[in-house]
Amino acid sequence: MMTEPDSLQPPANAATPAEEPINWWAEARGLLGMFMAVIAFHSLVAKPFYIPSSSMAPNLWVGDHLVVSKYPYGWNWASASFHILPHGEWRILGKTPAYGDVVIIVPRGRPNEDYIKRVVALPGDRIALRHGQIILNGKPVPQEMLPRIQVPLDALGSDEDPYPCEGFGFEGLKQRLPSGQLVCDMPAYRETMPNGATYTVVDHTEQPYDEMVEVKVPEGHVFVMGDNRDHSADSRVSLDERGLGGPVPLSDIGGRAELITHSFTAAAGWNPLTWFTALRSGRSGTSLRPKGAH
Repeated sequence: MMTEPDSLQPPANAATPAEEPINWWAEARGLLGMFMAVIAFHSLVAKPFYIPSSSMAPNLWVGDHLVVSKYPYGWNWASASFHILPHGEWRILGKTPAYGDVVIIVPRGRPNEDYIKRVVALPGDRIALRHGQIILNGKPVPQEMLPRIQVPLDALGSDEDPYPCEGFGFEGLKQRLPSGQLVCDMPAYRETMPNGATYTVVDHTEQPYDEMVEVKVPEGHVFVMGDNRDHSADSRVSLDERGLGGPVPLSDIGGRAELITHSFTAAAGWNPLTWFTALRSGRSGTSLRPKGAH
């Protein structure tokens, strides 16, 4: 029986071509291109963000991981990843945040840090504080008392506050649930801004920053506060006390927080096996846009 020769098999005496040397320069250019693409995406579109403190409790917990969009308010020096651009007041396609937006801010004089706070007053507004309640343009911002809220201690603890829910003003708030979990039981209020944006804040004690004389927010600025009103270094707090020193320039805002992607307890480490046991249930996909805004 006749068979056709296998045309894919080279003759036995054919020479094997020599292997081409690796072009390391081309490989390096490819890696650099990928790195630059990631930086561009983080600077212009969106980037991840990690919550290191309890200043936005009860809505944001220590260990929450977020997505921050970079384009809602335009772009500026604070938009760039790692804040590699020099500080400036310029903005490209700049827009003003809305009441209730949760924004990322680069504090003046501390370009390697990021703060996350909520916008409570816009350019031209007059804002004061009386017993912890916002007085906006001469009118109290409505605060509806809610059932007390129980926040897990591990969602409040941080390097700056390793012993949460202890000390002055916390008497009787630290509790152990029947399940054995330790929580901080705090008074909660639903705050509603003039545009209908509504969200929950906690305020458990009288402290100096509950009172503030009226100030006018300059053009090109916003006034921001943390939802954990007794534990937030925000526009009420001076720069010397690691606050924001008053109204924040719009050019220092680097983006808007959109949603929680996932959340870990302090048990999460570098070992990926710990991520499964440290993953908090029920937080993934939580939107950070205030309800009712129009």
